[in-house]
Amino acid sequence: MSQPSPSAPSTTTSSAARKPRVSLAIATAFGLGYLPKAPGTFGSLAGVALTALYWTGLLPDKPFGHFAGDIHFDVSPTWMALTAIFSIALIGIAAASRAAKYLDTKDPQTVVIDEVSGQLIAYLGIGAGIPNWKYLLLGLILFRVFDIWKPFPARQAESLPGGLGIMADDWIAGIYAALGLWIARALGL
Repeated sequence: MSQPSPSAPSTTTSSAARKPRVSLAIATAFGLGYLPKAPGTFGSLAGVALTALYWTGLLPDKPFGHFAGDIHFDVSPTWMALTAIFSIALIGIAAASRAAKYLDTKDPQTVVIDEVSGQLIAYLGIGAGIPNWKYLLLGLILFRVFDIWKPFPARQAESLPGGLGIMADDWIAGIYAALGLWIARALGL
């Protein structure tokens, strides 16, 4: 009986080679990153959709109470939104890191959770209240412009390691877009 050559592929799958299905699902915004044309824009549109759901009342828009023993406290919608944005950002770092490592690419085009996260940050510039569809559109346009342009320090943030580098440039673009939306709202546009 002959022995397999050392260069022959192993029949056992190592844990390092396993496909990180959950990370890929999150990193691609549940498949949007696999779209052949403009996956980043579709990732941004997922952020727009989440914001629209929040504004239209499909997500909670009033504080709700929570009891912890004898202590009662209210959780405001603003804190819920900030918690969701922060959670998506943290989960995005981990998912983008694993996806990039698996795909053996520093910033894979299929990873669009960074666009979702950055787009959500952009809408922080509107503040409280329910704006009209024009703010949704303006926020999308501003975010995409800043995401593509990558003004300082967004381009430099891309050199950060792993998922942090993938996510950070979009957070910066989101901050710039939020400032743009805040100015537009302050001017009454």
